[in-house]
Amino acid sequence: QVQLVESGGGLVQAGGSLRLSCAASVSRVSINSMGWYRQAPGKQRELVAAITSGGSTTYTDSVKGRFTISRDNAKTTVYLEMNNLKAEDTAVYYCWATTWYDYWGQGTQVTVSS
Repeated sequence: QVQLVESGGGLVQAGGSLRLSCAASVSRVSINSMGWYRQAPGKQRELVAAITSGGSTTYTDSVKGRFTISRDNAKTTVYLEMNNLKAEDTAVYYCWATTWYDYWGQGTQVTVSS
């Protein structure tokens, strides 16, 4: 069983930065990949960034060069450093982790004002 708790969302002006954190509580399983999805109003949920247990990362094209995903040594906490934020980054951001199953956090709102 995995529980995910997110923090770090908020309101920021365009060009600003935010850092999201997601801590996983795990029991009897090992987490494979972790990452962040986002969902803007009226749009489908999309993958923003992901990181494997081995440290390989992937990003959606629109955030490359601006966002950085990382993971702690225990591999139970994932971070998303978001720089040069744009209005189109406004969304609810969801933490995601996978073992044999997918697990989701409750979501944290990120609002970028232009």
